[in-house]
Amino acid sequence: MRSKYLIGGIVTFGIVLGAMLPSVLVAKFPKKPITIMVYVKPGGGIDRDSRKLAIIGERLTGHKFVVKNKPGAGGIVAMKYILSQPADGYTLFGTTKSPVYKTVSAKSDINLGDFEWLAMSMSDPEAIITHREQAVNTWEQVVADAKALEKQGKRQIWVGPAAGGLDHVMAMKTWKAAGIKAKYIPFKGGKKAMIELLGKRGVVYVGNAQDILGQPKLKVAALSRSTRLSQFPDAPTFKELGVKGMDNEIMWRGFAIKKGIPADAREFYDDLFTKLMKDSEWIEYVSKKGVDPVYYKHDKFYKIVMNDKADVTRWLKNAGILK
Repeated sequence: MRSKYLIGGIVTFGIVLGAMLPSVLVAKFPKKPITIMVYVKPGGGIDRDSRKLAIIGERLTGHKFVVKNKPGAGGIVAMKYILSQPADGYTLFGTTKSPVYKTVSAKSDINLGDFEWLAMSMSDPEAIITHREQAVNTWEQVVADAKALEKQGKRQIWVGPAAGGLDHVMAMKTWKAAGIKAKYIPFKGGKKAMIELLGKRGVVYVGNAQDILGQPKLKVAALSRSTRLSQFPDAPTFKELGVKGMDNEIMWRGFAIKKGIPADAREFYDDLFTKLMKDSEWIEYVSKKGVDPVYYKHDKFYKIVMNDKADVTRWLKNAGILK
């Protein structure tokens, strides 16, 4: 009789335990480390941002993040790699606006709709940067010099990364808004272009305000933002300088993933980025560079991406770069 009750108790316990398994013993996403794939070499801007996310993300979630670099073709190599992986949520893409532009200028077959644009996390205003020791270093001097050279049949030299990239398009937009003409000389990466400006082999470098950090000889002559940055209080905005329509030209940074991830992975990332954008360590890290921390998710981020694609397509066609 006693063995009968013992067997019955074991059976009952087994039934209860079985009912509990899905919610208690089966772990939710993630079950292994998450890889953040970046399209630049170690030390690049989005690489540093991704490594910061990995540190803070582990603190916020208790899960491991690993940053890996897959440079090549301005981001296309990394994008194709990510799209070749399963849509399981374990390969995050640390990205900027630049790869979106590259898919257009390179006529890539990558479909941007195959990504889920999880979180736009930074809005980095574009800037016109000059050399303090050159005779031409204020915005007014840049404009006057460009017009004087044009009368002589010459062109002022502007430098920056990537022909047909974000900074090249920014240069063309600035010329049109200011009513001037100049020549853009692209280099392989922003650092090489900045070396040209430091060597006084160009008048303007097109980039972001944070590019002058640690470079006392450089200054922001004009900033694409509605108000001045507290980190760069001496940098005037285009609006202050009387240039219209140049208040919101930015380099955005954020994170995407292959579309079709499981619901629990989507829930994990929504929670992660919601917490991240309220985290004091992250906000300080972003803000001290003169970058605005933001959080645009899913649908809004994708609309921004598609607007950027249409924008660069239009400008490159008008310039005869894209046919």
